[in-house]
Amino acid sequence: MALITLTSDIGPQDYLVAAVKAQLLQVEPSFQLVDVSHNIPPFNSPHAAYICRSAFKNFPDFTYHIVLANLFERKPEQLLLAFHNNQYILCGDNGLLHMILEDKPDLVIGIPLQKQAIKNTIHCVKVMGETIIKLVNGESIQKIGTPDPSYIEKNHLRPLLDNNWIEGQIIFIDNFENVIVNITREQFEEQRKGRSFKIVFKRDEVIDRISESYADVNPGEKLALFNSAGYLEIAINKGNAAGLFGLKGFSEKAGQAGGYLQNQLFYQTVRVYFD
Repeated sequence: MALITLTSDIGPQDYLVAAVKAQLLQVEPSFQLVDVSHNIPPFNSPHAAYICRSAFKNFPDFTYHIVLANLFERKPEQLLLAFHNNQYILCGDNGLLHMILEDKPDLVIGIPLQKQAIKNTIHCVKVMGETIIKLVNGESIQKIGTPDPSYIEKNHLRPLLDNNWIEGQIIFIDNFENVIVNITREQFEEQRKGRSFKIVFKRDEVIDRISESYADVNPGEKLALFNSAGYLEIAINKGNAAGLFGLKGFSEKAGQAGGYLQNQLFYQTVRVYFD
């Protein structure tokens, strides 16, 4: 039966995580449910996109990915069903779909919500579960909803580029307080062009080589590597880089505001200089 992943900003301490799973199992008891994360920070689309993008590509073809992050950014009139690279994604119409895929999906269907329904999380999940059952039973995806609907698109968070540098934003801080930057190995090498480099963050913290593992440096020393998802990571061997250096995850609000919030960008970015 269908393999379904769950990603949300609900928080693992909330009963709603169990209620979501219960609702799906009521639709079809044989659903296989896999948690990606329920710790997505509220209203943090770059963080959500990174988690989803990095996880989804590891699942078998034709997995169904339910994303419940920022589900009610605006009054929900429809849900989105996308098919891309042999994966199904079901999410709210909030701009997150485009950020996850970093591209337009191969196919998008709008799943209308009944006007008289109470449009809460449980109802949305029920609709998603019923949509999955239709697909599993062989119903044409084109007939499930509205093909090529109008929906919100938000640009994914891109690094800033110059001939001699690339600047990325911190999109995730993991459980060890390692800092993940939205610069992929491919982007790094394309911009580097074989040149030497210096990774600079905070004030005068500098790293000038890429490590293969944390053990490449002594305990307590800082390092940079590309993690298993292919993104630049700043870490301290057996230490907490984010806490020690005062680094923070990127905030969309900080990028749009002035004053104090704008100053926080200094702690949310990492720049690589090429010589």
